[in-house]
Amino acid sequence: MRDVAKESGFSSATVSIILNNAPLARYISAPTRLRIEKAAKKLGYRPNVIARSLRSKRNHMIGIMVFDITDPFCTPILRGIENALYQASYLPILTDVHNQRSRLERDLEMLLDRRVEGLIFVANWLFVDINLLADLEKRNIPAVMIGRELRTDSISSIMVDNEAGARLALEHLHAFGHRKIAFIRGPKMLADTAPRWRGIRSFARSVRMEIDPRLVADLPDSFDPMSSFEGGYKLTEELLKRKRRFTALMAFDDLTAFGAIRALARAGIRTPEQCSVTGFDDVAPAALSVPSLTTVRQPLEGMGATAAGMVLEGINAVTEKREFTAVHRKVAPELVVRESTRPAS
Repeated sequence: MRDVAKESGFSSATVSIILNNAPLARYISAPTRLRIEKAAKKLGYRPNVIARSLRSKRNHMIGIMVFDITDPFCTPILRGIENALYQASYLPILTDVHNQRSRLERDLEMLLDRRVEGLIFVANWLFVDINLLADLEKRNIPAVMIGRELRTDSISSIMVDNEAGARLALEHLHAFGHRKIAFIRGPKMLADTAPRWRGIRSFARSVRMEIDPRLVADLPDSFDPMSSFEGGYKLTEELLKRKRRFTALMAFDDLTAFGAIRALARAGIRTPEQCSVTGFDDVAPAALSVPSLTTVRQPLEGMGATAAGMVLEGINAVTEKREFTAVHRKVAPELVVRESTRPAS
């Protein structure tokens, strides 16, 4: 800044006011401002962000914690978060906790040590102990959880309406005339499993459709999101061995559906000619697979952008010394009909 002052011919105080866009800058003439800005550009001046943040107690950094970045569920969410933060001139700091509780605790500690202004958690297969996050409330740090419903006044959340989504998928198969339907449910440890099964049972009751318990299988508990492909494959093989005929299979998520389609093909059963298959999530490969997958779309990128907006609203409230309360939102799912389903023959 002293170099800019020397180059422009103005005092360091005047240069500081202009380059920091201080309130007094509006009283400085346009020619003076232009001369200082030209000198700064010529010398390649960049403000010391760390020093500025120490003075203002603001660093415009948001911590993003994902539990397994290899999960295709994460990618569009992160894109939505990043786009929204970019528009607001905030910098995301990304951590991947590898589905390890000890790593979650350590990464959270490091983010808090760096005084991030807010936190966004992208939940998937790891149960988050809210007691771990109690420190956020003490520090008055706004936080949002994506993909898990929370009942807390300190952490906001956003997720898809899982029950409605599962109902959409079964309604679609029922409308196509399928009555003998196999189901691969999610792991019992995963929060999404119960509401999706509620949606299935609710619709089945409403149309008096019988669910054959011998055509229901459960994915095993696992911290590896990619394991659902292998699980879908193995469980479909098991369902076929039970010798109970089914014309459609409703998979817990898209990766499970891909595994099911692979097992059906291996057994000489064509999708959708002999067995329709549905998924859930609408991850990127769903549109590219052969056949392309009929699935329930979660608006993942939009959920990421909304979560970023929620945490920024909280930061503004803290900055303006207003009270803010946690917000819990459910977004509507959308059925995307592609090639993997057809009317029952």
